[in-house]
Amino acid sequence: MREQELNFDGIERVPMAVFTEKAYLDYSMYVILDRALPHIGDGLKPVQRRIIYAMSDLGLSAASKPKKAARTVGDVIGKFHPHGDSACYEAMVHMAQPFSFRYPLVDGQGNWGSQDDPKSFAATRYAHVLLAELAHGTVDWQPNFDGTLNEPKLLPAQLPNLLLNGTSGIAVGMSTDVPPHNLKEVTAALIKLLDEPDATLGDLMKHIKGPDFPTGGELVSSRADIVSIYKTGLGSLRLRARYRIEDGEIVIDELPFQTSGAKVLEQIAAQMTAKKLPLMEDLRDESDHENPTRLVLSAKSKVDLDALMNHLFATTDLERTVRVNVNVIGLDGRPAVYGLKALLEDWLKFRTATVKRRLDHRLKHVADRLHILDGLLVAYLNIDEVIKIIRREDEPKPVLMKRFKITDVQAEAILEIKLRHLAKLEEMQIRTEQKGLDAERTDLEQTLKSKAKLTKLIKAELTDLGEKHADKRRTLIVEREAAQAIAESDLVTSEPVTVVLSERGWVRAAKGHDIDVGGLAYRTGDQFLAAARGKSNQLAVFIDSTGRAYSVGAHALPSARGQGEPLSGHFNPPDGSSFRAVLIGAPEERWVVASAAGYGFVVKLEELHSNKKAGKSALRVPAGSSVVPASPLGEVGTLLAAASTDGRLLVFPVSELPELPRGKGNKILSVPSKDGVTLAAICVLGKEQALRIDSGERHMTIKPADLTHYAGERGRRGMALPRGWRTVDRLSAE
Repeated sequence: MREQELNFDGIERVPMAVFTEKAYLDYSMYVILDRALPHIGDGLKPVQRRIIYAMSDLGLSAASKPKKAARTVGDVIGKFHPHGDSACYEAMVHMAQPFSFRYPLVDGQGNWGSQDDPKSFAATRYAHVLLAELAHGTVDWQPNFDGTLNEPKLLPAQLPNLLLNGTSGIAVGMSTDVPPHNLKEVTAALIKLLDEPDATLGDLMKHIKGPDFPTGGELVSSRADIVSIYKTGLGSLRLRARYRIEDGEIVIDELPFQTSGAKVLEQIAAQMTAKKLPLMEDLRDESDHENPTRLVLSAKSKVDLDALMNHLFATTDLERTVRVNVNVIGLDGRPAVYGLKALLEDWLKFRTATVKRRLDHRLKHVADRLHILDGLLVAYLNIDEVIKIIRREDEPKPVLMKRFKITDVQAEAILEIKLRHLAKLEEMQIRTEQKGLDAERTDLEQTLKSKAKLTKLIKAELTDLGEKHADKRRTLIVEREAAQAIAESDLVTSEPVTVVLSERGWVRAAKGHDIDVGGLAYRTGDQFLAAARGKSNQLAVFIDSTGRAYSVGAHALPSARGQGEPLSGHFNPPDGSSFRAVLIGAPEERWVVASAAGYGFVVKLEELHSNKKAGKSALRVPAGSSVVPASPLGEVGTLLAAASTDGRLLVFPVSELPELPRGKGNKILSVPSKDGVTLAAICVLGKEQALRIDSGERHMTIKPADLTHYAGERGRRGMALPRGWRTVDRLSAE
């Protein structure tokens, strides 16, 4: 690798590869260590740490009056964090939102966002946990970005804020997602680890059951998944909303973490608009200041509300997956992924070091005070001589030091005593303070020398903080199976419908079976072609003139109150084709399908179902031919009537036709194609059913006894119909 060069113009020359590699690595490390990842000690990212320190510097404690947010933002970006004000403000808002932080660090006053759309303020009581020991020599300090001020490298957290509030961030090549936890459970686990350093993960999980999110809800992941996450620091959790039944309506009052109630309502409304959720009748948002989350869902009568909610869990954000990646900056200053036990152990190391520094700082302060008291006691015992020296000498300090064998600090303390305080220099008061400080010094020294006493102190402080700040768990841990969406057919209420198809391929669904299809209004130039009776929760099948089959839920079809809509909006049929048949019923029901060339077969309806817009090949149609409307076998169908366009009718047992999933089928009626004759219509009849023949606006009925005249073998020409009735539009059973 070439070394960098410096020419006579003072310009540094570095190979591009070297420069870009170094620049990228520098930027990556900056983002990882100084922006995106929190430190295991105080659980804060640098911007959060700087905001809290700036608030402390401004005197914004839990007991102080709120100040404008811009005051702190200005201090943070001007003194410690040289970035945009919007990013700093958003970080501060995030710490004030009770639905974002399990234990908010900022007490926001005014509008600080809502759960749907995440300005004066003060610190919360919990923020004291991070700042209480800042002035007690517990942290290292570093210069700010321009070297004019100092800022703490870390805050002396008294509790593992990383676990309590969690965090998320994206760095270069890595990210972090730590879920929040319950303070009472975490402190109990820490105390367990202090009492039993060899405690297993199972022992710790007797106290920490799982994450505890600020918005409540349910944690429905399996116990094995939670154990795996706490063991490896990686995984995912399934969160679910909580609901209750109130006056026959579903009331959702707790949502999964970082889920917007408005978005959930949009998702449900979209399903209702698309007619994919007919079980729902209404939905409304009744959230207000007293009830931050209250979504009310009204279902139709006789609907299983629990089954409906299970469907919504599977199809909306009422159930969502949260990623877990406990990737944080450790005590060695390097990012690493931590399991639960390793994280608690390292935090206890951090806390132990912090407490030691606090005790050392206090011990030094006590020693300094005792040193000064020794000097003050000398001054009290020789008060007259001290006053005499001060009055006579121009430089009394060295004289006092020489005369009474005291140090510079002691002499300075004596000289700083005000005259009005001389009366307070009573020997008993000094000796009483000395006695108390001596005892404190002995206790501090013993604590610092004894691991057991130090552990006992940390344990007592954790216990006190746990009792002071603890609250009830918000997220209920309930192991549940993954939610399953209800099948579209099951979602729809089962009501009788008649699906009507027009000559030009327009479709609609009318409620009921007693529908006068001929009396319906059609578009100009259009007319009735075929109809099929079924249930609203069944699939309607359409066959085009090329023999391709398409299917759609009957409930998704437009109402018969209008003129319907073109099927081309639902499917993508081949160019030049038209829709010629409609079928509907249970999947196992059998129908007769036929081409105008006179061939057909029996098919189960399920064989024609297709979830593709382009449909599937069903009936092989000869070139230049088409498809005639299909006919259901039903429960009584034994005969098949087939009529040709030249007025011939043939009746034969339907059992003579094969049952196929697809294909051309067998010949039903012989039609002389050279004369342009085709199969006009077919109809399946029961033994006791009459045959109705529609011809234009007229119709005639052939009684069952008279049908024997037209009986014959399958594939024959059939018998001619009476004159005047040889133009057959359709056949139907009566």
